[in-house]
Amino acid sequence: MVPYRGRLALRIARAVIALACVAWYLGVTGERFDWVLGTLIAYAIFAIVFLREIRFHSTLQALVALAFDTLFFGFWAWKLPGGGMSALVCSYLLASVVILHPITYAAIVAALAAAMALQMALRGDKVLAWSVTASIGVAVALSFYKRYMERRLSNTMRHNVIIRSQSEGAREAERERIAADFHDGPLQSFISFQMRLEIIKKLLARDVEAAAEELRQLQDLCRIQVSELRSFVRSMRPADEGVSLSASLSRMVDQFQRETGISATFSSGDFHDPAETEISLELLQIIREALHNIQKHSGASRLAISIVKRQQLLEVSVEDNGGGFPFSGSFTLEELELLRQGPVSIKRRIRMLGGEMTLESRPGQGASMQIRVPV
Repeated sequence: MVPYRGRLALRIARAVIALACVAWYLGVTGERFDWVLGTLIAYAIFAIVFLREIRFHSTLQALVALAFDTLFFGFWAWKLPGGGMSALVCSYLLASVVILHPITYAAIVAALAAAMALQMALRGDKVLAWSVTASIGVAVALSFYKRYMERRLSNTMRHNVIIRSQSEGAREAERERIAADFHDGPLQSFISFQMRLEIIKKLLARDVEAAAEELRQLQDLCRIQVSELRSFVRSMRPADEGVSLSASLSRMVDQFQRETGISATFSSGDFHDPAETEISLELLQIIREALHNIQKHSGASRLAISIVKRQQLLEVSVEDNGGGFPFSGSFTLEELELLRQGPVSIKRRIRMLGGEMTLESRPGQGASMQIRVPV
């Protein structure tokens, strides 16, 4: 869609050209009024009246204007082949049809202009004919380029809509994950804390020693609650800017070990970070969630994380010596989906990356997870 100022510039150009044609004809004929001059004046009035259009042209208005412009050029080329004026009128006509109209209309007008150029050549005005022909060639080329750019713009806008939709879906899924994690973790601790306070309140009236024991247990619950809150905040923390994937993972594992007391090791091979930053961010979030799940559910005393690049895949391994999952055996991502087992948010992120996962559970002995992501 051509902006209003562009359309206004074309209308001004039409009016200026129409008045120039009237002035040229008056100069040639010596101010003698005839039907040709009347036609030129009528077109000039049409061009001036169209200047008052404030809003964009409707489709009908645009076609009417194009028809008048084409007829005027044909009339001028047939009756008054006035050298540079004919070339100027032709240039305006072709420019307006290329800018304002689809390629079909541009092709029709170009064909009519070519017929006029042929007539000029037959009358002996070859310079003007070649000028008009050159203008036609430029107009046709610009029409095809405009059509190409419109298609690219349409595809880009379609992709933007898809990306916005996917982003909104990802944000909504992340909100649901955070809400679920908060409900299952910190919120439950707060509820338990509140219930224990009510118990202590009642015990203080009849059994001080029992109340003291409850307070000691409540202190333990507070420590657990602080640890869960830290883990929850850590799971939402963005990646460190300007730090490599390997360094970010190493820092994450060290921090996890300090805060939880769980022995954790990290090893990485020599590789370059993925070209797409989104892959690194998603892998960091996957490891965060895996660490959070190990701390919260596994009861592990040690874990090991490694990352290495093999051909066009980044392979991440997470292994712990905790209680494992409720199931036993080794399963792929597709099998876990069918069984509705395994960590939901981690599976979703791996699917978004187009990756693969193998999850091995050994109840009472631990679990291991291998992730492969194309880079």
